[in-house]
Amino acid sequence: MQKFLAPVILGLFLVACQSAPGLSDNSTVTTASWYQCCHTTANGELFNPDGLTAAHRTLAFGTRVRVTNLANNRSVTVRINDRGPFIGGRGIDLSRGAARAIGCISSGTCRVSMSVL
Repeated sequence: MQKFLAPVILGLFLVACQSAPGLSDNSTVTTASWYQCCHTTANGELFNPDGLTAAHRTLAFGTRVRVTNLANNRSVTVRINDRGPFIGGRGIDLSRGAARAIGCISSGTCRVSMSVL
């Protein structure tokens, strides 16, 4: 039976998270997207589109998160270095390199479980 966690209000966005079956209690299921752009990230470093980094609205910079694509069970560990995503219903923005690692490039978005390490 899936447990539903309380919705989290982040700025103007409401993100509903639920725990994933068979995963630890600190895992949440959400939609991930990916982005590539040449800019400085919110923590001040130059964005590397092929790096294993991600943007999250509230996690501290430097936090490591295990992201698993629920469609194919491929996972990657990313480091939070930016803020976002800024589209409702999405819980994490992955760099192109991280999205490629879990097979999320062609679809643009995918359902994932996220676990803070």
